[in-house]
Amino acid sequence: MSGKVYLVGGGPGDPELLTLKAHRILTQADVVLYDRLVGDQIVALIPDNAEALYVGKAKSKHSLPQEDINKLLCEKAAEGKCVVRLKGGDPFIFGRGGEEIEELVDAGVEFEVIPGVTAAAGCAAYAGIPLTHRDYAQSVRFVTGHLKDGSTDLPWNELVHPAQTLVIYMGLTGLAETAEKLVAHGMNKDIPVAVVEKGTTLSQRVFTSNICEINQVVIENEVKSPSLLIIGDVVKLQTRLSWFKP
Repeated sequence: MSGKVYLVGGGPGDPELLTLKAHRILTQADVVLYDRLVGDQIVALIPDNAEALYVGKAKSKHSLPQEDINKLLCEKAAEGKCVVRLKGGDPFIFGRGGEEIEELVDAGVEFEVIPGVTAAAGCAAYAGIPLTHRDYAQSVRFVTGHLKDGSTDLPWNELVHPAQTLVIYMGLTGLAETAEKLVAHGMNKDIPVAVVEKGTTLSQRVFTSNICEINQVVIENEVKSPSLLIIGDVVKLQTRLSWFKP
């Protein structure tokens, strides 16, 4: 009998941000393939009798290539197992979920996608930064800090827009170049920026500065990934609205 694959969004770190459905499916799993960005407390929820496989990715260092992950999902489902592909954040927002279910569709494997709280929503909330605000930002845009080929060749002109919050996932590596490009394409040099490190977890740290100085702040404070960049006037509210005390 064929099994089924569940792509489960684990959220940004706090285990209480798991949806009820995600928690139920996770605790019923026979096999769990989990990413580097899945929080330790969420990994701890994997049943003792389940096969837990770490398939995390870091910059230029993959424990298992994406093609092999796709193949493994199909193989485990073919064994008739309940397979959970556990991802940090949401599977469809910079989580390669679309790539994985394309493979499942081609192989005729039954699957289901369980959305999760994406890092932008979770980290911004825990940092005290509303992504939209009638006085500061009427739109919000999510982009990734590096593309599939490893470059940071983003549509810079589109990213510089008044009354918009810009959220950059995986943006630490190319931060200096990103800041330089945004300013070169017209972004105000005084625009505030926040870096949220390990957001929603007990290790969360938040640093704020402007677009020209944020890279130095990151260096001086030895900020590590996972970290999220939030750029825009809404960052001005961070100190006033911050509520989460790790």
